[in-house]
Amino acid sequence: MSWEQQPGYWQEQGHQQPQYQQQSYTQPAYPQSYEPVPADPRPYEQPTYHQGYGQEYGYPAHAQQEPVPQPLAPAPPAAAEAEEEKPPPRPPGRDRYFDTLRAVALIRVVTYHTFGWAWAGMVFPSMGIMFALAGTLMAKSLERPAPKVVRGRLRRLLPPFWFWGFFVVLAMLIHDWMPGWQIVYWIVPLGDPPGSAWAEQAWEILWYLRTYLWFVLLSPLLLKIFRLAPVPVLLLSLAPILVLHFLWEPPDDRLGSALTDLATFLFCWILGFAHRDGVLARLKPFAVAVLSLAAIGFAGWYALTHQAGTGSYDLDDIPLAQALWSAGYVTLLMWAKSYFGIDFAWLTRFRRTDRIVTIFNSRAVTIYLWHEIALILAVPLIDQFWNVPAFETYLPLESQWFMFGIGWILIGVFVLLCGWVEDVAGKKKPTLLPGGRPASP
Repeated sequence: MSWEQQPGYWQEQGHQQPQYQQQSYTQPAYPQSYEPVPADPRPYEQPTYHQGYGQEYGYPAHAQQEPVPQPLAPAPPAAAEAEEEKPPPRPPGRDRYFDTLRAVALIRVVTYHTFGWAWAGMVFPSMGIMFALAGTLMAKSLERPAPKVVRGRLRRLLPPFWFWGFFVVLAMLIHDWMPGWQIVYWIVPLGDPPGSAWAEQAWEILWYLRTYLWFVLLSPLLLKIFRLAPVPVLLLSLAPILVLHFLWEPPDDRLGSALTDLATFLFCWILGFAHRDGVLARLKPFAVAVLSLAAIGFAGWYALTHQAGTGSYDLDDIPLAQALWSAGYVTLLMWAKSYFGIDFAWLTRFRRTDRIVTIFNSRAVTIYLWHEIALILAVPLIDQFWNVPAFETYLPLESQWFMFGIGWILIGVFVLLCGWVEDVAGKKKPTLLPGGRPASP
């Protein structure tokens, strides 16, 4: 027995004693009592043979013993910890700059619906940004056959809408709502779905889904027109909102609402095409800056000087101002992405923040649909807190910020309970929270 085979040697060296497999030969050239030479336990190092080494075991002097392959030693604890700190892999093709913009846009939407700040839309025009990002992704998807792309978009949008709508419609029916034939818009929201005044806060947000759906259906045609003359078509996409504002007032019904919203955000949607096709990257910085700032300046002036109709400068109530402000603001964001190559790759170094951005993007439809219901439920929930003396004494129950926090907690609950529908709609394996690490075997 060699000194390496003595009991306890391998444990002292920090390795598991290897198991050696005996080799058999049809015509043995060596004594039958031969024992294989154990390989050096240290990984990545080949054993060194000196003259006479094999003679100890009965080898001829010229024989060369091949080392027995050994499994690599387990990674040291430090390497394992470093592996644990790596951020979870993201889906291929995702852009962290766009993902971050979408996450911030959703946060701004919830904030606006909580506090009602008129200036929130000027600080960050969420809807214009979301339509521009959707336009970029649509242009990318239309590299495949258009019917397949449209079907895929409908498949990912409608099931979460149906799931959410089932509870909203059921609640309205329980509260004596009597629907008419317009209830078909709860199946395919080509027009604003009808609803009772009791649940208006819940269903009034559906204008975005309706507008998004129409843009998806029109995108194959819009993209072909855009590629005929990219820059002129992009500029002319502001013409519809100018026509509706100055030349023809649309009717005050579903058709009028749909036309107004399409005209308001048409520029942002086509701007997504321009980014995808590289048109923005070829524009001169001076021209982009001047035109964008001019649009923002005019929109701000118009909103501040035309408050008579609504009593507010809120862009949501002034379509022309909304269209021009969003056009200028989003153009700067998209052009900066194209010109400077911004990708926000550094975000992956902040594991928790990166995970939050992933969740917001994978559950965007769920967050948008359920956030108003979360804010509605936060009110009676906070009312119950007043019955607890400690809560009444130490919690700011009257503060809107407290309701904002409770609302986000309830949004998180809805994401856990209902977010899996987006996975099913996207033909993915349902998960409670996307972007997590797979379970260890």
